[in-house]
Amino acid sequence: MGNVHMAWSFLAHLSQHNRTLLLASSVFATVIVLLLLTPWIALHDPSSMTLSGRFSGPSAEHWLGLDHLGRDVFSRLLYGGQFSVSITAITLVIAAVVGTLLGAISARIGGAVDEFLMRIVDLVISFPDVLVALFLVAILGPGYGTLILALTLTGWTPFARMTRGLALEINAKDYIRAAEILGCSRTFIILYHVLPNVLRPLATIAFLRFGHKLITVGSLSFLGLGVQPPDTDWAAMLAEALPYLDRAPFLVLIPGLAIFITALSVTLIGQGLEAHMDEKMKWRHDNK
Repeated sequence: MGNVHMAWSFLAHLSQHNRTLLLASSVFATVIVLLLLTPWIALHDPSSMTLSGRFSGPSAEHWLGLDHLGRDVFSRLLYGGQFSVSITAITLVIAAVVGTLLGAISARIGGAVDEFLMRIVDLVISFPDVLVALFLVAILGPGYGTLILALTLTGWTPFARMTRGLALEINAKDYIRAAEILGCSRTFIILYHVLPNVLRPLATIAFLRFGHKLITVGSLSFLGLGVQPPDTDWAAMLAEALPYLDRAPFLVLIPGLAIFITALSVTLIGQGLEAHMDEKMKWRHDNK
């Protein structure tokens, strides 16, 4: 009877998490689909100006109105979203690959190599993303590449730490010792035994980090360190519209909501996956 009650509780928790996960996934998927369809649904050139229609509200021709230079807000929102999300995604993928490989190598080799890499992690964590970006902008100038480089240099550390911790547990397993006895190389063990077993937890942290990275990209772009005109992204739209907040608050509200909704949905996906994994581990532990 106790096991039945535990099973029912597990399913209830799982159902609740799945509802949140499903809703968040639907919202995020909608955002991605809209951005992918941008060339077909953005009916106006995002840089084309109609000065006579400045600050016009939503209409049949311009669904979200026109900004302070008479540019179509809907088209700029879609094209700007492509920059915001793509910069975040590219940065996250590079940081995840670099951090995962370094974490796995650190745990597998151990000794002085492990100590050296972990001290580098501590050093990198001590520098905020914005400070690194300012330093690189002073050397390389603002732009798309500088933003990706800055966020990659500061974004690989969480993946390295988590991979190292998981890899240390995996290295103690019997099948790892068996592979060592059979003469398998360190590279083979890392690629075929360690990495496949850390991908699921890393996917969870990747979703959680995506929202954080999107906000960071927005912060840097808001300061003028990101995409440069005539290109734009959501935070650049926000910065451009801020002086006209009293006259046209919708120009600030629209890109602000885009950042908020996207960051919130992807963070809820990460939290849902994390909760699902925690419930699954707890269920397995209680039923051993």
